[in-house]
Order: sequence, then C-alpha cells, then structure tokens
Amino acid sequence: MALPTPSTGFSWLHEPWGPMLTCDALATVVRHGFTTRQLQLQPGERAGRAWAAVAASVGCEPGQIERVRQVHGAQVRVVSGPALEGAVPEADAAITRAPGTAVAVVAADCVPVLLADQTTGAVAAVHAGWRGTAADVVGAAVGALQREYGADPASMQAAVGPAIGPCCYAVGPELVTAFRQAGHSDERLDRWFTRTAGRLTLDLWKATRDLLEASGIPPANVHVARLCTKTHRAVFESFRADGDKAGRMAAIVVAPARRPSAAAP
Repeated sequence: MALPTPSTGFSWLHEPWGPMLTCDALATVVRHGFTTRQLQLQPGERAGRAWAAVAASVGCEPGQIERVRQVHGAQVRVVSGPALEGAVPEADAAITRAPGTAVAVVAADCVPVLLADQTTGAVAAVHAGWRGTAADVVGAAVGALQREYGADPASMQAAVGPAIGPCCYAVGPELVTAFRQAGHSDERLDRWFTRTAGRLTLDLWKATRDLLEASGIPPANVHVARLCTKTHRAVFESFRADGDKAGRMAAIVVAPARRPSAAAP
C-alpha cells in the first residue's frame, strides 16, 4: 500500500499492525504516534487487541494508557498516575508528567494534537473538532501544562496529526457565527474560512497552528502533517467519508521515565 507523503518533519513507522505516523521533533523527546485505519480501532473501544497493539508500538503497558470521554469541548484532564476505577471523565485533552504513563485521544476527521515539553517531560494529547477549535482546547491544554507542571510553551513541541483538510471540509455559515460568538476576531475568521464558488470551507490545520502559536509555542516548534483523512481513505478513518461505519485512530504520547533535560546524551 502506498502511503501519502506528510509535511517535512514527519515519518512513517511500520508496526506489526500497520503504518504509524510520527513527528521527528517529538521523537527526540518522547515516544508517540498517530495510528491508521489498519489498526481497526472501533468507536468506544477502551481495551482489547487494538489498544494492546498501540501500547506495544509506543513501549508502554495497556494499563498505562489514560483516556478521556471526548465531548467536543475544552476540558482538560490532569493524569497523576494509574487509572482509577469508575467512569471515564469527560474531557477533550489529557496531560501528564507521570513517568511511563501515556495519554491518548481518538479521532476520525477531527484534529489530533500531541504536545511535549522538552524541559519538564510533561505531555498532552488533544482532540479538536470544530467545536473544540472554537473553544481553543489546544490553548487550554498548553495553559494546563503551564499551571500544573511549570512547563514553558517556548520549550514545547507540538505535532498536529492527520485530520480532514480544507480541501474536503465544507461547512455552513453557522460555523462562522459560532466562531465569532466564541470570541475569534474577523482576522482569524478570514484566515480560517474560505468561500470559493459558493462553497465555504474551514481550515482546521491553519486554525490549530494559529491557536498553538497564540498560546506561546514558537512557530518552528509547531509541526502540521497536512494529511487529509477524507482524501486518503485507504490509510485513515474518516467520519465524513464513511459515517457511522468509520473506525477511529489514536494519537498517543508517553511521558518519559526521566525528564529530557536529565537524559544521557
């Protein structure tokens, strides 16, 4: 199977279950990955073969993967250690600095974002659909990393994984209204929404980059794969393409056993 070519700074790894995308800059700091449809991860699946395979691919145990119940908002879950029994909390981002603990989100067109602070070793996994983008969930995650762990956005690396691209994300004018009501400026709306021949599209890749940079992460540290999930349906899951039949893809990152600054050369 021919794999699509991501932006410079991303690489494909070949796992036993199939291809996994990684970000070169994050790979120098943490173990992580963006899975593909070959993993056959199903909606609502929280354990089993697929998650065991994900764990093996990033070098952790399945029980070390912390998840959230995604609700298309801007809530951030702080993970301090092994999972507690009970209901999975509602949130669209999870952060941790617990050594060896992984945080993960799932997506099928929405934007998956992984963050890693090179100084503290704190990490985050973020799920951003249009509602989460309007609510600035990535900014909330960066703020939580600062507040909880003293992480500095200037030392963070951000990887924006495969998601529906502006080529395929046709939307209605009510989304422009929703973004404006969320407090986004007309300048941002002009950058993110494009009308061509009567067709309105939303560029979630550009919006995510802008919000990450607005949170203090240097532009050179924001890496966008620029791979459209709907365009490359043979490799990625897409709800817009397949509806309720679509599976899910995981974005996962593992907090290092030692802070990167203390790691041996």
